[in-house]
Amino acid sequence: MEPTEKKMKVAIMGAKGYPYVYGGYDTMIKELGERLVKRGVQVRVYNHRALFAERPRFVNGIECIYMPAIESKSFTQLSHTFFSMVHACFSDVDVILVVNSGNGPFGLISSLFRKPTAINVDGLEWLRPKWKGLGGKYFFWASKLATKFYDQLINDSDEMRRVYLELFNADSKVIAYGANPRESVEEEPIAKWNLNSKGYFLIVGRLIPDNNADLIVEGFLKSNSKRTLVIVGDVPYQDEWANRLKNISDERLFFTGYVRDPNELAALYSHCYAYFHGHEFGGTNPAMLKALGYGCAILALDTPFNQEMLQNGKHGWYFKKDPDSVKCIVENCEADENAMLALRDSARSGLTQKYNWDHVTDQYLEVFKRLAKRS
Repeated sequence: MEPTEKKMKVAIMGAKGYPYVYGGYDTMIKELGERLVKRGVQVRVYNHRALFAERPRFVNGIECIYMPAIESKSFTQLSHTFFSMVHACFSDVDVILVVNSGNGPFGLISSLFRKPTAINVDGLEWLRPKWKGLGGKYFFWASKLATKFYDQLINDSDEMRRVYLELFNADSKVIAYGANPRESVEEEPIAKWNLNSKGYFLIVGRLIPDNNADLIVEGFLKSNSKRTLVIVGDVPYQDEWANRLKNISDERLFFTGYVRDPNELAALYSHCYAYFHGHEFGGTNPAMLKALGYGCAILALDTPFNQEMLQNGKHGWYFKKDPDSVKCIVENCEADENAMLALRDSARSGLTQKYNWDHVTDQYLEVFKRLAKRS
């Protein structure tokens, strides 16, 4: 009787954990991890212990390890990955997947232990306003080290691959972020906010400067629109910039705060007149994929990343980083309801095969098998 082949064991770290879905990386770990388990892979996710009141060892077939961190605004995530990396290197995992380029230096640990590694480096962290000064310098340095210490660099867009080639002379494999499109979503959940279908514009994202909600708000309030601008999201800490935005007094603005119910969020996307995407730095953006998947008419900041995602204007309109440009796009799209209807009708077709989670999982599995030297 032939011995059964040992299952490949993959450790994933660098985000908040599983099944805690708070941001893009957490969603990716959930979607990828669950699919890998179905494909016969043993998956271990390193969870941020402080975020989990209950700590079961296995959830949906995924092994959860609850690691501590040095709890501070700057060091929580980095210290958590450091402790996770040390733990993984002393374990029997075959491959380690790390997310976030800030974890670049920790590839030195895995290389000393000869553990095969891949890192998803995501966006241009060093350019984000919140990392001004020393923080920005750290992220640039860490991203550069990621290209030296990890066996496989992964980016989620062709534009980010180009950036890493240009800045660090390092090539990467492009594996996009996945999407879960939904054809029809009931209007009923938005009634809790006294909203009507197609009666509002929508912004979804953290209230941080690089998502440009302030620019969109200023331009929208300059316009002659009678619709509401709904802003979904917040920041999990006291922040002067976010507070200043939330304190703008105008009956056309409505801040929901965080919306954690997926059906409520789906309804907000599905029934907006148009969705504003002001994200400036990064590759494939999860909020944009949701907007495509829910059939939104998309108005996006004109960046190379947004051009790539919307196929150079096929699935959205663009505005410049200027309030008057926002004012114009609001008035133009309200004057052309047929154009907005056409964008909604074609939005889901923008989710090509590369944004399919099963296809994304296939590509990661191919990387893991190669790194673990399995055929």
